Amino acid sequence: MAKKSAAKIKMEAAEIKRAAAARREEKKQETQNVVTNGTADLDHYESLDGAWRELGLAAPARRALIDDGLFELADLRKVSLAAVKELHGMGPNAVRVLVNEMKKADLAFRK
Repeated sequence: MAKKSAAKIKMEAAEIKRAAAARREEKKQETQNVVTNGTADLDHYESLDGAWRELGLAAPARRALIDDGLFELADLRKVSLAAVKELHGMGPNAVRVLVNEMKKADLAFRK
């Protein structure tokens, strides 16, 4: 079998990255906040926020994490602490709880 050219390899890698980005975007769209007449679909959040509820996070912080596609503590390794702080609904107490739980679980935020 002939060796692939660098251009062919680069093109295939770009296709794979585009497909992965499309899958991530599709997943994010599925988990986005469903709003009807100014009220959030709270049943949707209740089915997803069990891990955050156990930590004692307030509802706005739980919804912010779920809307960003973060469903459990290990998912926080994908994002930086600064990105978590910028989420709408994340207050200082929620950030403090997350940092403490990450330390207990021997996990770290992305740099």
